[in-house]
Amino acid sequence: MLLVLDIGNTQVFGGVIHHDQTILSFRRTSRDNGSSDEYGLFLKNALRENNIDPAEIKHIIMASVVPDVNHTVASACIKYFNIRPLILDAGIKTGLKILVHNPKELGADRVANAVGAMMLHPNQNLVIFDFGTANTVCLVNKNKEYLGGLITPGIRLCMEVLEERTAKLPSVEIKIPDTVFGKNTVEQIQAGLYYSVLGMVKEVVAEVRKNSFAGQAFLVIGTGGFSRLFEHAGIFDVIESDLVLVGLTHIFHLNKEVSPS
Repeated sequence: MLLVLDIGNTQVFGGVIHHDQTILSFRRTSRDNGSSDEYGLFLKNALRENNIDPAEIKHIIMASVVPDVNHTVASACIKYFNIRPLILDAGIKTGLKILVHNPKELGADRVANAVGAMMLHPNQNLVIFDFGTANTVCLVNKNKEYLGGLITPGIRLCMEVLEERTAKLPSVEIKIPDTVFGKNTVEQIQAGLYYSVLGMVKEVVAEVRKNSFAGQAFLVIGTGGFSRLFEHAGIFDVIESDLVLVGLTHIFHLNKEVSPS
């Protein structure tokens, strides 16, 4: 079995892959600066609580956008699984040609998303929206070329800024609002958060249609923790919740012969 770990600014998103199928996925906060022992015990307990023997894990691959956590999680993998993880970094084969000024700047999670989308939807032009701490958009053409993207603050981050930088605005539950124009402060914040993201997606897709892929058709994909919030909004062709896990699994297979474990 393969353990896959995507370390984000807010959460660690993990999965167990068996015969190229995701048999378990889980999340843990990455904001608490946990020790290697805390991460190791969490990973083992998450497996055991889902009836997976940690001894069945034979390989680990991880991607991270949080450098300070990399060593901690890698150390946990070595100590608790006796496996040195393969880390998605410069020099790792991905099958993706990255056409940006400095490919090293592109987040590992975005690379994995792009690869996962290419595997699930081959020979198609792709627009990938990932809703996490930041909202990111990636353009990948049917020739497996990463063309560029954009980054905006994530929906939870926007809510936290409103709460922290204003005197009276509260933290709210992030959900689909009942109406565009709320009747109280909470409803108005919820509507603002939801419709600002919805409008962003629609505008970006319109710009892609006008200026990218030379007028060819493209697939709009949603992924990330808040993608399901927009499931019925008619803005995505498909939602792929485990896209990053699919991408990392494929990248592992491409580099299996050089895996440190």
